[in-house]
Amino acid sequence: MTDIGWRQSEVRVSLAEPGDYWRLLKPRVMSLVVFTAFVGLIVAPVPVDPILGLVSLLAIAVGAGASGALNQWWDADIDAIMSRTAKRPIPAGRVTEQETLAYGLTLSAFSVMTLGLAANWFAAFLLAFTIFFYVVVYSMVLKRRTAQNIVIGGAAGALPPVVAWAAATGSLAWPPVVLFAIIFVWTPAHFWALALLRCEDYARAGVPMLPVVAGEDATRTQILAYSLLLAPVGVMPWALGFAGPVYGVVATLGGAIFVAAALAVFVRREGAAARKACGRLFGFSILHLFALFAVLAGERLAASF
Repeated sequence: MTDIGWRQSEVRVSLAEPGDYWRLLKPRVMSLVVFTAFVGLIVAPVPVDPILGLVSLLAIAVGAGASGALNQWWDADIDAIMSRTAKRPIPAGRVTEQETLAYGLTLSAFSVMTLGLAANWFAAFLLAFTIFFYVVVYSMVLKRRTAQNIVIGGAAGALPPVVAWAAATGSLAWPPVVLFAIIFVWTPAHFWALALLRCEDYARAGVPMLPVVAGEDATRTQILAYSLLLAPVGVMPWALGFAGPVYGVVATLGGAIFVAAALAVFVRREGAAARKACGRLFGFSILHLFALFAVLAGERLAASF
């Protein structure tokens, strides 16, 4: 069953194995969420009890996984059409939609309640909002209606360090807002580099990603614009004084390389060279974000000894 009719399909018997439920959590995305949330805890200006920190990270991880499961429940129809997602548990016929919905809702409730009881209810509210934003605002409302889906929807992926900071402090401040801004500005260039490589997939599924709606040339221009914006935003933790000189160097050099990679995507528009440039930008974007957060955490941990 590969047509767009999943939500009208009959109830089916589950053929799921434990690994299928793990794949429903989108573990690659979840690992990035846990990492950025960990940095949010580390940079908080208060000592965090190790047990509280571990439970908070677990709750945030489960919340991210719940979002991934609910996203796959809602997107089962288009996942079946796109080659990149056709082997996911629902379109592959191993997990039913009903199971996935129950699974995602249960994990969502568990993660929010756990964070509220272990840390504070302000952090729990932010986690609940993050899940709502990703599932309802991005997946249900934006993804199939606007080419700016990933720009606005990227806020959900940028919130984990804010949630973690709130779990540690019970409040908000400029540092987590800056961390949010880094991830938020990073997301469009990162995702559109992949979208250029998967443009036909999105067009076949009817998803209005920017390359499908505005064209590949306009997408390349937007990628370059966001990379130019990311370069100074990435340096802000050092400029505002909550990161050290090592971070400043890494952010400056990484931002310059990111811009150069985006410029290569802008210039190389045809054939294998264009695809290679997109692949390089996509790969480096992951490395760049990891380096920024890893150095920030490393500096803070080194300062504590």
